Amino acid sequence: METAYIALGANIPGPAGSPRETLEAAIQRLGQLGTLVSRSRLYETAPVGYADQPAFLNAAASVETTLEPEAILECMLAIELSFGRDRTHGIPNGPRSLDLDLLLYGDRIVKTQNLEIPHPRMAQRAFVLVPLMEIASGLIHPQFRKSMKQLLQDLEAHEKDFIHGGR
Repeated sequence: METAYIALGANIPGPAGSPRETLEAAIQRLGQLGTLVSRSRLYETAPVGYADQPAFLNAAASVETTLEPEAILECMLAIELSFGRDRTHGIPNGPRSLDLDLLLYGDRIVKTQNLEIPHPRMAQRAFVLVPLMEIASGLIHPQFRKSMKQLLQDLEAHEKDFIHGGR
């Protein structure tokens, strides 16, 4: 068994309802990948990149699983689609009903045409690191050899993100 760490985000309503309702339902659906071990609170964050859109709700979850990373990715894309997200359409970094990103899978480093683990931009995103730190502050990034807490401190030293916790 390996532990998969997954980031979740939403900022527009989808078939499950509001972004909050969508994230709560999606977290439960992630249990289909194995055993849901932990989940963070929901965090309200400002959009990054494409700014003309509503604020996001973000969270992180960990799942113990026997599935391989590519299989997890396929399941995550199917979950997104069932919640109204089609990655082939829409504005890059634009509004979405659900966004699921596989951040880490144990201490594996994977780079294929469809998947890169660790997620290549996770260390640059406070909206990913804050929820992840809540559930796994001592988790070590397999490439940078730093904990999630250290990565967040490094990021905060360079950039001020607007984050409200616990909403």
